[in-house]
Amino acid sequence: MSITKQNIIANFASKGCQALMSLAFIPLYIKFIGIESYGLVGIFASLLAIFSLLDMGLSTTLNRELARYSVMPGKSQEMRDLVRTLEIPYWGIAVFVGLVQIALSGPIANYWVKTEDVSPATVKQALMIMGIVLAFRWPMGLYSGGLMGLQKQVLLGVITIFASCLRGVGAVLVLWLISPTIQVFFLWQIFASLVHTLLMFFFLWRSLPVSNHRPRFQKKTLSRIWRFAAGMTGISLTSIILMQTDKIVLSKILSLEMFGYYSLASVVASSLYYFVSPIYTAFFPRFSQLVSSDDQAVLINLYHKSCQFMSAIIFPVSIVISFFSFEIMSLWTNDPVIASNTHLIVSFIITGTALNGVMNLPYALQLAHGWVKLALYTNIIASIILVPLIYFLATRYGVVGAASAWVILNTGYVLISIQIMHTKLLKDQKWRWYLYDVGIPLFVSVLVAITWRLLMPDGMSRISMLVYLGAVSATTLFAASMASSVVRAWFLQKIITVWSLYAGQARAK
Repeated sequence: MSITKQNIIANFASKGCQALMSLAFIPLYIKFIGIESYGLVGIFASLLAIFSLLDMGLSTTLNRELARYSVMPGKSQEMRDLVRTLEIPYWGIAVFVGLVQIALSGPIANYWVKTEDVSPATVKQALMIMGIVLAFRWPMGLYSGGLMGLQKQVLLGVITIFASCLRGVGAVLVLWLISPTIQVFFLWQIFASLVHTLLMFFFLWRSLPVSNHRPRFQKKTLSRIWRFAAGMTGISLTSIILMQTDKIVLSKILSLEMFGYYSLASVVASSLYYFVSPIYTAFFPRFSQLVSSDDQAVLINLYHKSCQFMSAIIFPVSIVISFFSFEIMSLWTNDPVIASNTHLIVSFIITGTALNGVMNLPYALQLAHGWVKLALYTNIIASIILVPLIYFLATRYGVVGAASAWVILNTGYVLISIQIMHTKLLKDQKWRWYLYDVGIPLFVSVLVAITWRLLMPDGMSRISMLVYLGAVSATTLFAASMASSVVRAWFLQKIITVWSLYAGQARAK
């Protein structure tokens, strides 16, 4: 099995575990601490995304550079020096992030968050604890990028699975056995985040090639990579503006309870990244290696294969969730009030997320070439146009309006960014991407899901609905896979292999 296939399997396993932790435990979190306190968990997720701009592109830079060095001989010392050079400022940023969050906890609690049952003092305490969680959690991004670049994604998956179980199971246990409060929830996150980061630190350094000299901070290394890192910082900043504006606006204009509903819907819709991220993570280092070795033919073939694979996975999942959002939220939460307040938000956000997902591999191709300008300029223009739009839609139409802005944003990416990208990279491959990599799997997924939606009977029991949704998911996934030439060829090859093996055993008997 190739290293890329191993990485995909490992990434899906780790993301699957994270998804399981989320699906299984979020309803329990809400049961223990209430939907209003859960809104603080949504605020924490937004803060984590906002502060991520201080990453300054260092984690992606480490990923790309270690992947490039891994196919070059005699680069052991440079690899170790690179990690040490980026590690020192990264830990400094972690301390800064934690202190800033602690300092801002009072103003946020008193002047930003609107509460009804949760006191401002409780909100302030939770926000202060969040600062410590952010500080301990911050460096794991750098170490994760390093392990990805070294193609140690199986190891990274094992660490992630362990940490996800520690974070999720542990949180439920402390809420149940110690105290069902938001403070206890975040105190446990401090411990889990520290353990996770220390494991990543240990195994990254253990995975680096051995050298005769100690790793050193190299100022010249920063001067060599600063352009790429600066571009990534700009992309991160504009991406956060585009992805978090809705949450920032809604946290101000809505009650904490309603923001909790929006946060819950965002978590469900964002679960699609559990499918997107493993594929992106597996192929980005490989793209970087092929660009470094200038193997254009293999790169083109791998690019289209990976994009078709991405479409065949995320379109069936997103379309089924979008078309059956009320039924899914009802089954998951067993609460019709939550389902009524979240299902339309889920449908809009997951549609935009699916469009965003299919752009991940073209984006990875750009980064593999060191080309950050397109993504940066696209995000800047999108921010100028869409941030006022998000504010207008959110204030006029509420949570559903804010969610629809995410669809508009990502539709523009698909229709415009791809056109520009293929004028410079992989020329003459644009229409193949639109038709075969994206168009056909999308059309087939929509067609199958609409058919099931129209045929769905009324008054189904929970068990019947669960079985029905399982059938919808299975048939939509199978149809999209058969519509993808890459997945279809792989599937037929496996059938032929199994049949040949069976036939050979039969003849031997």
